[in-house]
Amino acid sequence: MNFLAHIYLSGNNDNLIIGNFIADFVRGNNYKHFSQEIQNGIFLHRQIDTFTDKHKIVRISKRRLHERYGHYDGIIIDILYDHFLAKNWKNYATISLEEKEQSFLTLMQQHLNILPEKVIAILPYMKKQKWLTAYANFKGIENALIGMDKRTKNKSQMHLAIQDLKIHYKEFEADFTNFFKDLRIFSDEIIRSF
Repeated sequence: MNFLAHIYLSGNNDNLIIGNFIADFVRGNNYKHFSQEIQNGIFLHRQIDTFTDKHKIVRISKRRLHERYGHYDGIIIDILYDHFLAKNWKNYATISLEEKEQSFLTLMQQHLNILPEKVIAILPYMKKQKWLTAYANFKGIENALIGMDKRTKNKSQMHLAIQDLKIHYKEFEADFTNFFKDLRIFSDEIIRSF
């Protein structure tokens, strides 16, 4: 899952949100200096990623992309699934996506002193380009895919995946909807175990 899903799946616990969001920027076990709740958020993120990678519905989604993108198929699916979460946000949350984005950015700003440098570096772009709310439309997803393609020095060709999204839109949305039910249950169980 990508940024929006990880933030959403953390519930309303600020420290879980921080840990879940920064987890991709924390290597190995270099997290012991964080509070226990932030460590739990990092653990939650890693469990979500493992669950997602192994899930049969996600594998079906990846198969639609694998021939064209190879091992980048999972990254693309994470981004596409965030599109469906953003687009259908009102089905999953009681506050608007705009409010969630603003509260998240405020939370990050309040905790700059503990965030990894790479997280601090992307926050201005997240804010200026409104990444989380932009995921709800094609242009926002296309921009995310273009950005990821640049990070691979254009090897991945991920920028082309907007075409695949349009071609298989209904199938990807059905995959996301069915998978996300399972993922929400799984994430809630992990949180209850802390």
